[in-house]
Amino acid sequence: MRIVDVNEFYSPTGGGVRTYLERKMGLMAEMGHELIVIAPGREDRVEERPGGGRIIFVKAPRLPFDHNYGLFWDAAPITALLDRLKPDVVENCSPWRPAWIVGNWQGDALKSYFMHNDNVAAYFQRWFESLASHERIEQAFSWYTRYMARFLDKFDVVVTNGPALEKRLRARGLRIDAAMPLGIERGHFSPDLRDAGLRAALLAQCGLPPEGHLLLGLGRHHREKRWDVVIDAAERAGASLPVGLILLGTGVETRALEQRIDGSPHIRLFRPVYDRERLARIMASCDALIHGSEAEPFGLVASEAIAAGLPLVVPDTGGCAEVADPLSSETYTARDAAAGAQAILRLFARDPALLRRAAVTAAGRVRSDREHTVDLMAYYERQIAVKRALNRRA
Repeated sequence: MRIVDVNEFYSPTGGGVRTYLERKMGLMAEMGHELIVIAPGREDRVEERPGGGRIIFVKAPRLPFDHNYGLFWDAAPITALLDRLKPDVVENCSPWRPAWIVGNWQGDALKSYFMHNDNVAAYFQRWFESLASHERIEQAFSWYTRYMARFLDKFDVVVTNGPALEKRLRARGLRIDAAMPLGIERGHFSPDLRDAGLRAALLAQCGLPPEGHLLLGLGRHHREKRWDVVIDAAERAGASLPVGLILLGTGVETRALEQRIDGSPHIRLFRPVYDRERLARIMASCDALIHGSEAEPFGLVASEAIAAGLPLVVPDTGGCAEVADPLSSETYTARDAAAGAQAILRLFARDPALLRRAAVTAAGRVRSDREHTVDLMAYYERQIAVKRALNRRA
């Protein structure tokens, strides 16, 4: 089976979409399938991938506020590529121009819109939350839901990356045909990588003894991640317990976060760790992952943390809440730092041995990216057969 993904969010300089697609490309090749990504580039060129698959860059203008990404506008080069490649499935995840280019393409392939995010939760809700309730904001931006419904009608299947996004979009009345939860490259992560010496060194950098509690915050520095809520929660909990917090990441909010934690004795900001083995060892050596964003559509970071043997402290809505095991996690009211602090205190009030045992058990149940890919390929094969049967009857 050949899948062509017209993907406006692929960037050669990194990001979650790139990680997902390149891992999926390798897994599909091992299964005898092929994934070709059509992405906006600074010039027309093709990158072959070892083991199978390729990236076809189509020259396109850059995104005004982030030149790592491009914007598709001209339909002709994309439809010409689709005509030439003759895919069995064509995927798209951008709600802007590519949705209409792929939706209006007249080829025989199964057309799949794969939902990776929720713009209403990630942007509109956050931008206007100080002015109105979430319910009022949902009502005000119902035009966006109607806009999406128009282009989704042009696709054969509409798929989400997990149950959190499925529930949110169904509640708005959008058609969702299947939820295909993502998975992680599980081989990198293990509770066995826990290093007492590394843990003690990280706590020391937070000005705490080995008897302290070490929280990990992991992800890009952007307002939608709500690191201000995480920091405030850690500081409040630190008034009752020796709680340290390390934040690994970078982004447009890095300078603001540096200023926010200036003077906080037990919070440290570190650059991202790109070496997966080193990152896995750091994760396994912390005491819990804390997250602030209720807009996470799936929660890959939370799944990686679980696979590393970490308990979770996460908001009560969104992708992280969906993967959190109550036996080894605590949830708190989204966007509420005081509730976050209480969740931290509840977690560390548990019996440490029982909590560790529950976290290690949860680590063995984390879904892998291979399982995701196998399920997605099987789903597409079934839907291709359905479409061909309908075409024969027509």
